[in-house]
Amino acid sequence: MSSDRERNTNGQYTAQIPAEAALDAFENRDDLARPVTASDVMEVLDCSRRTAHNKLSALVETGQLETRKVGARGRVWWQPIPAHQPTSTSTQAPDPVLDAIAAVSLPGSGETLTKRQNALYAAYEYLVEHPSAKKSDFLETVYPEHPAAFETPEGWWNAIQPALKELPGVDPPEERGQIWKFLGGDRFTPTLG
Repeated sequence: MSSDRERNTNGQYTAQIPAEAALDAFENRDDLARPVTASDVMEVLDCSRRTAHNKLSALVETGQLETRKVGARGRVWWQPIPAHQPTSTSTQAPDPVLDAIAAVSLPGSGETLTKRQNALYAAYEYLVEHPSAKKSDFLETVYPEHPAAFETPEGWWNAIQPALKELPGVDPPEERGQIWKFLGGDRFTPTLG
């Protein structure tokens, strides 16, 4: 620990450390995916373990961080990444897609609706990556990872497929059992109504 902070005549630190200062430990990592420990924050802030825990707890309460116990006495913290945001740089969705997903009608509310919007986004990403796909492709590949609180693949498909039709660049089949196609976002304007 470094001792750059000012102390009074009793050896106590003179200034309070704002909770947001703990975020420096997240920005100074070589590996941005690695969770942070209290020791990491202690080193960056030159503070005690209790102070580090207090700052991290305050950031968890405001939603800026998430935490999880690991092992008998360990705990790690990380900055949450919203599930509806794409995490890969290879398939970044344009804003019109996210806007269209927010505008389509899906059953549910709150966390259930968020899961269903994420499932719709995953189905859209699948179609972008596989520009010709059948219903069975979505059910075998997307549904298992994004069941979105549906008990059956058929229930999932009955909610997802009408919404998928509304997204930019999607060319739905005219008949059941036919191929879904992705035409590309630049050649198609969504028709939401």
